[in-house]
Amino acid sequence: MLSLQHISKYYQVGGNKNFVVNDISLDVDEGEFVSIMGPSGSGKSTLLNIIGMLDEPNDGYHYFVNQPVHQLKEKQRAALYKQYIGFVFQAYHLIDELTVYENIETPLIYQDVKGSERKAMVADMLDRFQIVGKKDLFPAQLSGGQQQLVGIARALIAKPKLLLADEPTGNLNSKQGEEIMELFRKLNKEDGVTIIQVTHSEKNAEYGSRIINLLDGRVESSRKF
Repeated sequence: MLSLQHISKYYQVGGNKNFVVNDISLDVDEGEFVSIMGPSGSGKSTLLNIIGMLDEPNDGYHYFVNQPVHQLKEKQRAALYKQYIGFVFQAYHLIDELTVYENIETPLIYQDVKGSERKAMVADMLDRFQIVGKKDLFPAQLSGGQQQLVGIARALIAKPKLLLADEPTGNLNSKQGEEIMELFRKLNKEDGVTIIQVTHSEKNAEYGSRIINLLDGRVESSRKF
């Protein structure tokens, strides 16, 4: 599904290159569930943002569904993202001016889904995440955990082929966290959704079929289950 070849991301500090991601090569097949681990500052979130086309590397080649992402214009990358990718952000990235309902509905509007169909799909998500009673509230009126659930609902509503999750359970209590990980496992096993998650949690990482450990922007180890 995707192939990263010799990907590097660095910032110029004086005359030196400060590497955040350093010469990473990685292939992910359709249907895999990959967990990326590593200490803070190891490049996990940057790597995930590069995979999700939200950040551009300085060097290397990035192929996604046989498209050379490194050669695409921004508009083409955005179209690929909308068609294939759902992203769960650690910092939610909900739109403050929109209600819970409208936040969840947004990806469907981008995909030109008809109004009646959108309504049914949003209702299904509100129900699945038990946030029907919150649908008319704005993000600022929600707890961190509730915002995270809305973010996950928004990422899943357009039925992405690839789900990227940055610390998806970071703001959830242990019961909610477990439910979300079980939902991810089900999406992966039953619906064939490819998942790449960044996590600090060994327990969450073990939901994956492969764990990649990063250290100082490089792949330190990779093991499959």
